[in-house]
Amino acid sequence: MTKKNPDDSVRIEQSGAIENALGTEDVTQAENAQKPDSMNGSEENEKSIEKNIENEEHKPDDESGQIANKEEPAFEDAHSLDDIELPEVDYSGYTKHELVDTLGLLIENRPALEIRDDVERLKILFYKKLKSESEERKTKFLEDGGKIEEYRQWVDPDEARVKHLLEKYKERKTDYNKIQEAEKYENLKKKYDIIDKIKDLVNREESINKTFHDFRALQNEWHSVGVVPQSSLKDLWENYHHYVEIFYDYIKINKELRDLDLKKNLEAKILLCEKAEELLMEPNPVNAFRLLQDYHNQWREIGPVPQESKNEIWERFKEATSQINKRHHEYFEKQKDDQKKNLDAKTALCEKVDAINLLEIKNFKEFDEQADKVVELQKIWRTLGFAPKKQNNKVYQRFRDACDKFFEKKRGFYADNKEIQLNNLQLKTELCIQAEVLQESTDWKTTSDALIKLQKEWKEIGPVPRKQSERCWKRFRKACDHFFNKKTEFFAALDTSYEDNLKAKLAIIDELEKFEPGSDVQAAFDQLKELQRKWTEIGYVPFNMKDEITNKYRLAINKEFDKLKIGDEDKSILKYKTKLDNLKTNPKASRKVRNERDKFFTKIKQLEGDIVLWENNIGFFAKSTNADTMIKEVEEKIENAKKLIKTLEEKVKMIDQSGLDD
Repeated sequence: MTKKNPDDSVRIEQSGAIENALGTEDVTQAENAQKPDSMNGSEENEKSIEKNIENEEHKPDDESGQIANKEEPAFEDAHSLDDIELPEVDYSGYTKHELVDTLGLLIENRPALEIRDDVERLKILFYKKLKSESEERKTKFLEDGGKIEEYRQWVDPDEARVKHLLEKYKERKTDYNKIQEAEKYENLKKKYDIIDKIKDLVNREESINKTFHDFRALQNEWHSVGVVPQSSLKDLWENYHHYVEIFYDYIKINKELRDLDLKKNLEAKILLCEKAEELLMEPNPVNAFRLLQDYHNQWREIGPVPQESKNEIWERFKEATSQINKRHHEYFEKQKDDQKKNLDAKTALCEKVDAINLLEIKNFKEFDEQADKVVELQKIWRTLGFAPKKQNNKVYQRFRDACDKFFEKKRGFYADNKEIQLNNLQLKTELCIQAEVLQESTDWKTTSDALIKLQKEWKEIGPVPRKQSERCWKRFRKACDHFFNKKTEFFAALDTSYEDNLKAKLAIIDELEKFEPGSDVQAAFDQLKELQRKWTEIGYVPFNMKDEITNKYRLAINKEFDKLKIGDEDKSILKYKTKLDNLKTNPKASRKVRNERDKFFTKIKQLEGDIVLWENNIGFFAKSTNADTMIKEVEEKIENAKKLIKTLEEKVKMIDQSGLDD
C-alpha cells in the first residue's frame, strides 16, 4: 500500500475521518476547475495548492462531522439508549416452561445480536419464577411439619436446559463477533484496493469522460463497502482523500459539470440543515440525538459545496447540532439528578423497613398493622424510577432483604401460634352459625344491628389457619349477604307504596285545612281523633318528603285542636299523640322518647311528693289568721298538680303503647 507524500499532509483534515462522496479537498479542485484556462499552468496550480493549504489550516475542526460525539455527556450511570426503548414483547405472563421454549426458539432462529435484550429478560423472569417455586416448596414443607435442617433444595430440570441454551447463545455471540471482526478487515482490504485503483486512474490515456465515469464507479464501490476497524479509520481516510485530490488535479473536471455537482451538494446540505433544525422541536432529546448522528453521516457522504457557501452552510448545520447536543447533555444531567433523588427516596424506604424489623411485635394485630405498612412502602417503591446504575441493584437488594426479613418473621410468628389460630377459627365458626340463624329473619332493624355487631366481633378476632381462612370467611359473608339482600329487596318493594302513602297523607292535611269544627265540640273532637288514627295507620312516605309532610300535618291538626273549646290537658295529650305519631318515622327517635319518659316519670314523683307536703301544710294553716285564703291557694296547687300528674301519666302510657322506648 502506498502512503501519501508528507508534504501533502497539510491538505488532510485534522479532526478525524470524514466519509463523503467528494472529500473536503474537492473544494480546492472545484476552484481550480472554475478558473480560466489561462490559469491552468503549473504556476497557477502551485498558487491553488498554497490557497488550499491556507483554507485547510483555517477550516473549523468541527466540520469533520464529529461534533455530536464530542459533545456527548460522559454519564456512566445513565441507561444505554437501548434500555430507554420499551420491549415489543411482554414475557411476564409466560409460564416457566414457555419461557424456556421461547428462549430456545430465539437462540435457534435469530441472530445473536438482535436477541440480546430478549435473552436477558427471559433469563431474569425464569430465575424469578424458579426462586418463587423453590420458596413455595420450602414454605409448604415447613407448614407440613418438616424441619429446616431436613429440607433439600429441589433441582428443576428446566434450569439445566436454560444453562445449556445460555451457553449456546454465548458461543453464537462469540462466533458472530469473530465474523464481524473478520468482515471489517476484509472491508479494509477492499477499500485500500479501491484507493490503488483511484491512484492508477491518473496514468490512463483514455478520454476524460471514461476516466471520470470509472472514478464515479470507484466512489460508489467505496461507499458500498461496510465498516472497517476503528483503529485504521483515520489512516484509511487520509489516503483516500489524498488520492481523490490528486485525481481532481489530474482530470481538471469540466467547470459546468463541477458547478452542477457543487449546486446539488449545496441543496442536499441545506435539506440536512432544515431536518436538523426540525429536530429542535422533537420532544424526546434522545431520539433527536440519534437522528442527528444519521444526518452527520449523510453530511459526510455529500461532496463539497461552492466556496462562497461553504462556511455559511456549515455554521448553520453546526448551530443546530450544538443546540441538539446541549439538550441531550441536559437530559442526561437531569436524569442523573433524578436518579440521585430516587436513590435517597429508596434509601429512606429501606430505613423505614429496617425500623419496623427492630420492633418487638407480640400479637397478630400488630403484625397485620406492620405488614400493611410494609406493603404500602412496597407500593411507594414501585412508583420510584431508577437509582444510579452503580447503586441501583445494591439498594434494591437491601430493600428486598429487609422486606423478606419482615415477612419471614411474620410467617414464623404465625407458625408458632397455631393454637391461637385454631381458637380464632372456633370463634369465627360460632359467628358463622349465629349469622346463619339470623339470615332468614324479617325483623330488619334488630337483625341488621345484630349482624353488624357480629361483623365487628369478626374483625376483632385474630387470624385463623391459612387453609381454613378463605372458606370460613365465605361462609360468614354468605349468611350476611343473604339477609341484607332480602332486606334490600323488601324495602325496594316498599318504594312503590310510598307515593300512595304520600297522597293519602296529603289528603288528610287537605281535610284538616278545610275542617270546620261547628258547634258540637265533642263531635269535632272525635273527628280530629279519627283523622289522627288514619294518619298513624298510613305507612312511610318518600324520604325527601318526610319532614315537610310531617310539619304540615302537625301545624294543621294543632291549629284545629286550638280552635276547640276543650281543656288544656286534653289538648296537650292530643298534641303529644301527634308528636309521637310523627316520631315513629324517625329511626333515631327511640333515645329521645326514652329520655322524655324518664323526665315525665321523675316529674310525677316530684308532684306526688309536693302534694303530700302541701296536704300536711294545710293542718298548720288552720291555726293561722289568714287560714282560709292560704288553704284555698294550696288546694288549687294540689288540684293543678293532680291534673298535671294525670296528663303526664297519660303521656307515659302513650309512650309505652307506641313502642318507641324499646
